[in-house]
Amino acid sequence: MALTTSTPRPPVLRRRKRPDAPGELSKKVWATAVMWLLVVVYGFPVLWFLLSSFKPAGELFSYPLTFLPEQPTIKGFTEAWTRFDVARYFLNTLVVALSATALTIVASAACGYALAKYRSWWLKAFTLCILATTMLPGEVLLSPLFLVVRDLGLYNSLSAVVVPAVITATGTFMFRQFFLTVPDDLLEAARIDGSGELSTFLRIMLPLSRPIMLTLAIFSFQWRWNDYIWPLVVLNDPNKFTLQIGVATIVGAENVNWSVLLGASVLSMIPLVAIYLLFQKYVMNADINAGLKD
Repeated sequence: MALTTSTPRPPVLRRRKRPDAPGELSKKVWATAVMWLLVVVYGFPVLWFLLSSFKPAGELFSYPLTFLPEQPTIKGFTEAWTRFDVARYFLNTLVVALSATALTIVASAACGYALAKYRSWWLKAFTLCILATTMLPGEVLLSPLFLVVRDLGLYNSLSAVVVPAVITATGTFMFRQFFLTVPDDLLEAARIDGSGELSTFLRIMLPLSRPIMLTLAIFSFQWRWNDYIWPLVVLNDPNKFTLQIGVATIVGAENVNWSVLLGASVLSMIPLVAIYLLFQKYVMNADINAGLKD
């Protein structure tokens, strides 16, 4: 019976972590201190705003001012949700934001793909025209957009808020710049395998652009949720008001119910905060070059 001897493995040498130099350590401390200072500067007004929404109306302007509510109440939230019909405004805004966001992603992805992967002189000219629209302030487009919406018979409907928001130069440019980084060889290989243009776009290009889709979805939802001027122009029926217009109606000409106004404002922030908390990790940790590595 032969005896086998195992060769001992050499010890693994681990590189010892070099301690930070005193200058680098002081820079880190100062950077951390500045960041915490910015957190306090920006976070204190928000925290005051949130805590004030739980104060009764008589306590908001009592002297001296108090940071914490002495008699916490949710009357402002319940009254805003029921008496001022914030629930209806909330639902209308949710329908507008979700539908506009979904249509914006589809239209921007398709347009960005065409501008990035099809070669034609008029497509290049069209790209310049799209970029030129970003230089115009939104107020300049209100009048022609209103005429188009009125002639289409969409005035005083939620569709009048959604349709003009579908095409955005920002979303189109984001997808175009991403699709330019996708090698043309990938598309040629798909075409050789018999994949059609629509199938290639849906099965290859869209999955690769998921980080851009999520980023644009967050921005688009935020834009539509906070939009005030355009819904104010095209909506006349109080039952179709969006949340921002509905919150503005709480402010009276002579008397303002501040507890209800604060409660409605906090309610309007909840979806945006939820969207940020849910999707920030997908955007921040997204691999833009996913699927294109060697």
